[in-house]
Amino acid sequence: MRKTTFYLLLMLITIIVGTYFYMTCCSACRLPAKVAPTKEKVIAPVTTTPKATAYPFAVNSGSFAININDNYNFDASASTILMPLSEKVTGALDSLKSFLNANPNKSIAIVGYYTADETNDTAYPNLGVARANAIKNHFVANGIPSVQINTIGKLNNEMIAKDNIYLGPVAYSITEKTDTEADELTTLYNKIKANPLVLYFDNAKTSIRLNAEQRQKIADISRYLDKVPTAQVNIVGHADNTGNKAINYRLGQERADFAKNFFVKNGIAASRINTASKGQTQPIASNATEAGRNKNRRTVVTLN
Repeated sequence: MRKTTFYLLLMLITIIVGTYFYMTCCSACRLPAKVAPTKEKVIAPVTTTPKATAYPFAVNSGSFAININDNYNFDASASTILMPLSEKVTGALDSLKSFLNANPNKSIAIVGYYTADETNDTAYPNLGVARANAIKNHFVANGIPSVQINTIGKLNNEMIAKDNIYLGPVAYSITEKTDTEADELTTLYNKIKANPLVLYFDNAKTSIRLNAEQRQKIADISRYLDKVPTAQVNIVGHADNTGNKAINYRLGQERADFAKNFFVKNGIAASRINTASKGQTQPIASNATEAGRNKNRRTVVTLN
């Protein structure tokens, strides 16, 4: 009996010791290994460059149609046509000239596009009109009469440049001449004559300051010249009475010539412009004040 109790006690001790070692040494083996936290992967947004717009040279009038994937191109904030033109464009011009010569009752409207982000340094109300006028002058140089061309500017903020170049920022349409066109030209002439364009100059300088109203007057003058081949622009320079008469006469002429060059730069033919000077002989305000002298330093631009 004592021997049996001894064996039972020994077994109990063995169980207790084994349990102790299991709990202190082996239980750690059953715990999951610590895993280093993983950083969340951040995916950078994919940026894509918007595709540049490119407008075709497209005209359609009955059986006559032009549709080529090329056009006149311009630098951003510029109205000078980028040269050379493609053979497709020059070929389209030949077709357009033949069509308009055979249909003198029809005109082509040139709609120049521009964006609100562009800078307009031209004499016209907006860069679209300036671009349309540049294309008009190229049409005329290639034998298309200006009387069959109308120019329009249109805001188009959907345009996207390619390497700072706008591809074909222009649209075209064929229109019929109306019976009221002669009356409209008469109204335009009377408007220009009644309220001439006046350009003011800094003292002894030849710099032109244009506002929106003056830009519109230049566009009106350009339109009238296009439609009336015999019309001429008259530019007369004036000065204040600072200095002697001879110098002021010369200043008036220099201002008139400067204004002429400004018009030529903006697409009006030099042969359509006459210049003269009145010096200090026709003041419109008192020369006793600076404000009055500012008004007297001017050029007056009107039609013959």
